[in-house]
Amino acid sequence: MGAGGDFLDLLKAEGYRLPGAGLKENAPAAAASLPFQPTEGTTILALRYRDGVLIAGDRRATAGHTVLYDRADKVIDIDAFSVMAISGSPAMAYEIARILEHTFQYHRRRQLQEMSLAAKLRRLSLLIRDNLPMAMQGIGPVIPIFATFDRQDSRGKIFFYDVLGAQFESADFATTGSGAAAIRGAMFYNNQWGERPFAELDRSESLGMALRLLHTAAEYDAATGRYERDAGVLPTVKTISADGLRTVPEEDLRASYERYIARTGGLGDAEG
Repeated sequence: MGAGGDFLDLLKAEGYRLPGAGLKENAPAAAASLPFQPTEGTTILALRYRDGVLIAGDRRATAGHTVLYDRADKVIDIDAFSVMAISGSPAMAYEIARILEHTFQYHRRRQLQEMSLAAKLRRLSLLIRDNLPMAMQGIGPVIPIFATFDRQDSRGKIFFYDVLGAQFESADFATTGSGAAAIRGAMFYNNQWGERPFAELDRSESLGMALRLLHTAAEYDAATGRYERDAGVLPTVKTISADGLRTVPEEDLRASYERYIARTGGLGDAEG
C-alpha cells in the first residue's frame, strides 16, 4: 500500500487511468472525424451569501443543437461541506466527482481526519489535468466550480478551474458554461452596485438572485434550460453553511419563482 493516504495514487498504482488518458498528442486531429456530438452540460453559478455559499445549475444537457436531457444534475455532493458544479462533459465530470468523493473518504478513514482544503483543491486539479487528452479532443472538457464551507475560517469559499487544472479562488461569485457569458456581467453589476452585495443577502434573497440569473441565461443561451411549469423541471440549487450541505427543496424553489420571477412577468403564463 505505497499510495499512503491518497486514494487517487492508489488507483494509479493499480493501473487505473481516466478514460482517454493514454491518447496520443495528435488527438485533436482525430477528433475532427468523430461521427457524434458529445453530450455537454450548460450553465452553473455560485455566489457567496451571508451564511455561506449557494450553488445552482440548470438541468439541460445538449449535444450540438440537440437537447438530450432536461433533468441532468450538475451540482454534485462531494462531502458534507463540499460540492462540485459541472459544465462541459457530464460523463467525465461524474467520473471525476466519484473519484474525488472516494479520495476524501479514503483519506478520512485512513488518516482519521479530514483532508485539508488545500489538499482537496489539489486533488481536483490533478484529476482535471489527467483529463487533458479528452479535453484536447473537444469531447471531454470539464470546467467545474468547487464550493465549500471552510470551518477554520468560518466562511464559504468558491473556487473555479480552467481546462488544464489551474485553480482560482473567487471572493464573491463564479459562473461557467455556455450561458455564463450572458450573466457574468449581471453578477458583477448586482454585486457591485445592487442594493446590497451578495455577501449580505440572506438565503431567500440569494436564492431569488440565482434563479433570476439562470432565467436570464436561458433567455440568451439556447443550451440553458429554463423552468417549465408543465414539465415541473426545476434547477438544482444547494447551500453550504456552518450547518453543512443542504439541497433546496422543490417547494422552496417554486415559491421563489413565484416571488422573484413570475410576478414580475418573467414567466410567460404569469404575465398580466
